[in-house]
Amino acid sequence: MDQKVAATEQPRYIKLNACDNVAIVVNDFGLPAGSRFACGLTLAAFVPQGHKTALVDIAEGAPILRYGEIIGHAASRIGAGEWVDEARIRMPDAPSLDALEIATAVPPQLPPLEGYTFEGFRNPDGSVGTRNILGISTSVQCVAGTLDYALKRIRAELLPRYPNVDDVVALTHAYGCGVAITAPEAIVPIRTLQNLALNPNFGGEVMVVGLGCEKLSPDRLLPEGVSEGIVRMQDEAFEGFGAIVDAIVAMADARLAVLDRRRRETCPAGDLVIGLQCGGSDAFSGVTANPAVGFAADLLVRAGATVMFSEVTEVRDAIQLLTRRAVNEDVGRALVREMAWYDAYLARGGADRSANTTPGNKKGGLANIVEKSLGSIVKSGSSPIAGVLAPGEKARSKGMLFAATPASDFICGTLQLASGMTLQVFTTGRGTPYGLAAAPVIKVATRSELARRWKDLIDFDAGRIATGDMTIEEAGWDLFRLILDVASGRTKPWSDRWGLFNALTLFNPAPVT
Repeated sequence: MDQKVAATEQPRYIKLNACDNVAIVVNDFGLPAGSRFACGLTLAAFVPQGHKTALVDIAEGAPILRYGEIIGHAASRIGAGEWVDEARIRMPDAPSLDALEIATAVPPQLPPLEGYTFEGFRNPDGSVGTRNILGISTSVQCVAGTLDYALKRIRAELLPRYPNVDDVVALTHAYGCGVAITAPEAIVPIRTLQNLALNPNFGGEVMVVGLGCEKLSPDRLLPEGVSEGIVRMQDEAFEGFGAIVDAIVAMADARLAVLDRRRRETCPAGDLVIGLQCGGSDAFSGVTANPAVGFAADLLVRAGATVMFSEVTEVRDAIQLLTRRAVNEDVGRALVREMAWYDAYLARGGADRSANTTPGNKKGGLANIVEKSLGSIVKSGSSPIAGVLAPGEKARSKGMLFAATPASDFICGTLQLASGMTLQVFTTGRGTPYGLAAAPVIKVATRSELARRWKDLIDFDAGRIATGDMTIEEAGWDLFRLILDVASGRTKPWSDRWGLFNALTLFNPAPVT
């Protein structure tokens, strides 16, 4: 659609807060100069969809407000109706971590939401999976090729004999050797690998393929009290590559036989562990998709589920809004601890939180990381923040949790899986084919134009909120029901239908030797 066609539509903008002095253009493909809004405001220049226009004159140095918060200061005078692009905004400093309000605005507990269920796989430890998968761990990258070879045989020869098993997944990675295995921060990738193997979608059937000379001993990836389940390629009992592969296949066969006996059963929605993430965000993320996800997240919390949101650099500039929601002082301090740790991590690399925003974010109307963060945290809903997880730490409590991760889609997904996530809800404004083999991913579009264009990649169109065709509450309820359907195996998200799965990516802040 060109600017002439766009000009024939009724010009619309969205102002989020009564205090805001900017608003974003709603119309697909933007609006040309001269477009006049119902309030009388006239655009002085073309403004792309999702980008900001000034609602009033803004003096040089004056604050620019969106979400009722300062997203920057005017680099020069901005006239009403002008395009407020990235170059016209000076980014403010990040909120200080030294004097944050903690647990001062804890939201009241909403009434329990009872009677909602899904069909899941109950595990011996009480956890519930949304999939029935054999996950095969690896202790070092050296064995990845061998496991991939064995996986072809397992899928061709064994899986047809076990119709109740959904898949076999290789938990391969680039860690295990050539690293400072005893460095303090090595706990992050090691803990991640240990907890990945325990994800509820794997049914407790742990097996590890190792080499034999690596720094990360395969024994460290077995659960406490388990001594069997390792194939070491360098074991002198093996005569040739074929014998090694035969051993992997035989061990997988025994575990597949156990998993094949699992059946879906009716479970309360409170048994779900849901991860929330965004990627390819735009200015609509905090208007449509994230509010809908946040509403659904509140419903899940009311139903007794565990819900986690993540991405430190995408909450750092809104941390002052989160610490107030911390259920107590300890949780608030834990939030501050994770922010401070990541500030120091970025500083060691000669970067800061401004390195987060991408060209796609900016093309979608996000001027800086402050604006992006204010939209990102909306997906956490309005529930009290009940706990904080260090990277790769296993979730052991219910409610809304902050699971500290980098903002990388692939690292965040891997760490959320390690924390026990069994289904992920992923919002996107620019579009991404992202998916995970170990858990279903529901992709939520911020704009209807993207949902139409990517009709066979996007699972839920939240852009209907911006056009007035759906309220946030209606979208949230629909998304909540979709989560239950996907968790039950009744509905397959598009990434599962196409088999679009990204590789697991470990977060290793420790030195590589």
